[in-house]
Amino acid sequence: MVQQCALAGLCRATVYAQRRPPVIDAGDLLHSRLIDEEYTRHPFYGTRRMVIFLEQLGHTVNRKRVRRLMRLMGLSGMAPGPNTSRPRPEHAVYPYLLRGVPVVRPNQVWSTDISVPQQAA
Repeated sequence: MVQQCALAGLCRATVYAQRRPPVIDAGDLLHSRLIDEEYTRHPFYGTRRMVIFLEQLGHTVNRKRVRRLMRLMGLSGMAPGPNTSRPRPEHAVYPYLLRGVPVVRPNQVWSTDISVPQQAA
C-alpha cells in the first residue's frame, strides 16, 4: 500500500480514513420534495421560477441552493434553444455575384462591408 500511495501521490492516512456519510439537511429534503412536486406539474420551470415558487410558499432560498438540489435530482428546465437555422421570410436574399468567377490576378475583385456596428449599452 505504501508504494501505491507514493505512486498516486496520496497520503496513506487519506486512504485509510473512514469516510463519513454526508449530512442530509431536513430543509434540503423539504425543498427537494417541493421542487420535485412543482417540476412534475411544470417541467419547463428552471431555477429562477422555482425560487419564486418556493418564496410564494414562504421558504427563503437562493438560486444556488435550488440549482444544487435540482442538479442532485437530475432536473433541468426546458428552455427553447436559439433558432438560427431558418431565415426570416421577410428578409431579402441577395445573390452571390462572384460564384463561378475565377480570381486570377490582384485587384480583380474588391469587397466592402456596409453594416452598422452595434452601439455598446
